[in-house]
Amino acid sequence: MPDRSHQSPAAWRFIRRALALRCPECGVSPIFVPWRKVKSLFDWFTPLDGCPRCGYAYEREQGYFLLSIWGLNYGLVGGIFLIIALWIQHRYNPGVWSAWWLVLLPMPILSFLFARHAKSLFLAMDHYFDPHVKPNARRPADRDEDGHGDDADAGWTDEDEDGREHLSGS
Repeated sequence: MPDRSHQSPAAWRFIRRALALRCPECGVSPIFVPWRKVKSLFDWFTPLDGCPRCGYAYEREQGYFLLSIWGLNYGLVGGIFLIIALWIQHRYNPGVWSAWWLVLLPMPILSFLFARHAKSLFLAMDHYFDPHVKPNARRPADRDEDGHGDDADAGWTDEDEDGREHLSGS
């Protein structure tokens, strides 16, 4: 039986966390302001800075979520409604513009509602394929108030001023 202790988590775990709008790393903290507390469009579309539990940064750089909006949100919503429009055109054979109006009217609404999930799915896919956390790093909750863990920091890496990693015990 293969040793699964060193394998990365399954992609479905990240997808479930993304659909629940939760942190891809720990799955506990929300990525966005809860919808009941949204006061503006900025609150609706902008993710929080990072996870308060595990410290995972949601946005790596400026423009990080552009691909999620153009690729996932517009592509998925446009593709779904194109299939629906072609199916309506084939099945019921209405006038050309009748099928398109049935499709074009709900597209902006669905795109608005799906924007958070598109960003969350993009974040989960990016974290699955290119995680940017240290493999031996423990969450801050795993350490006591002095910053030490239960196992005397075995395998914990720190960075010095030059950005080089080294074991804290050496």
